[in-house]
Amino acid sequence: MQAVEAAKTTEQIQRIEMALSDNHGQVYADLWKIGLNLALRISDLLSLTYEDVSGEKLKIVEGKTNKLREIVINQAARQVIERRRARHPDHIYLFQSDSNRSRTMIKPIDRSVVSRKFKEVGEQNSIKMHLNTHSMRKTRGWMMHQAGVSIEQICKVLNHSSPAVTMAYIGITQADIDRTYDEFCL
Repeated sequence: MQAVEAAKTTEQIQRIEMALSDNHGQVYADLWKIGLNLALRISDLLSLTYEDVSGEKLKIVEGKTNKLREIVINQAARQVIERRRARHPDHIYLFQSDSNRSRTMIKPIDRSVVSRKFKEVGEQNSIKMHLNTHSMRKTRGWMMHQAGVSIEQICKVLNHSSPAVTMAYIGITQADIDRTYDEFCL
């Protein structure tokens, strides 16, 4: 099985966002954008209601870890929230399903649908990446690492149990570590 990849440049991030919008609709581009900015797991992201994201900070008990997290809603995330609210004033969930099968039930978009859409976009010639819903968190972690944020801080943002987990998650390989010996000849 091929490893899920992070987008490693702002150009890749923008191409993915555009491809999601063009091929599957703005809702999937919005999911990508807010996922990059909040660094939540897909199950937590899809469970968000407008009430959850109405303040400056999001307080959420993560489904996987059952830990409370407090996340600042940055300007990019706020723009997505406001755009979605303007387009869907009657929705309860930030990413509510509009499918005909779920018309009688109010529920968020299904994670398997999101995963399939991301995978399809990743397979396009202009992208050529193994994408899925973890790609958003991996991308945030990678971009933070590239900007010089410490692994410990990224570990905290992603709510990982250890820096080693974070390093593996964002794709820091043994080859990357080995290169530092040549780069830093003291």
